Amino acid sequence: MHRFYIPLVSGDTCKLDEEESKHCVRVLRLKENDAVEITDGKGNLFNAIIENAHPKACVLRIAEHHKESSPTWEMIIAVAPTKNMVRMEWLIEKLTEVGFTKFIPVECQTSERRVIKTDRLNKIAVEAMKQSGRVYLPVIEELISFEKLIKNYSQFKGQKFIPHCADGKRSTLSSVYKTGENALILIGPEGDFTKDEIELAIQNGFIPVSLNEKTLRTETAALSAAISLKTLNQ
Repeated sequence: MHRFYIPLVSGDTCKLDEEESKHCVRVLRLKENDAVEITDGKGNLFNAIIENAHPKACVLRIAEHHKESSPTWEMIIAVAPTKNMVRMEWLIEKLTEVGFTKFIPVECQTSERRVIKTDRLNKIAVEAMKQSGRVYLPVIEELISFEKLIKNYSQFKGQKFIPHCADGKRSTLSSVYKTGENALILIGPEGDFTKDEIELAIQNGFIPVSLNEKTLRTETAALSAAISLKTLNQ
């Protein structure tokens, strides 16, 4: 069954926005009395019937409502965006399919990209949520500095990890993560974190870890960490 996204659903009827309406009526060629699904990205799933197949404002009538339990733990992925935004868009898509809570773009000293269009990333997350059958939409925050991230999450209730490629002793993520706890993973730019950044993170409770015996690209490292955490919590 085709699924659509409406951020706020109330009452017995609701309306798709112009883009979703066009996709529903013009692209999918759905019509009155066809059954569809709706999610608000907050755990709610609605079964609905098309009442008015208008290509700019498709009206739906709610038939059933289901609520999925909220995640019992939080997974935050903080990443220094790559110069090629296509790779970050791919990462958002895959992270959403895997299931995570929040994405934070971080500006590091050796970052190659210092401007992010979060609207585009949000749109990709919505599409990935619908396609994968998930009903919780991850939060995508605006770009912040490395130092501000460290400060903002100084009192984070969970475990904080910083995979890096510098010399020094590091345990594997799977060996130190405590199942069921909230997790914040900080992934650096392709040039890696600077020595000062690594030291600052460790001083503020981040655990240095290894994700793989080989050097991974930024988006590969982020996805690998997310999959590891999800696997450990299954």
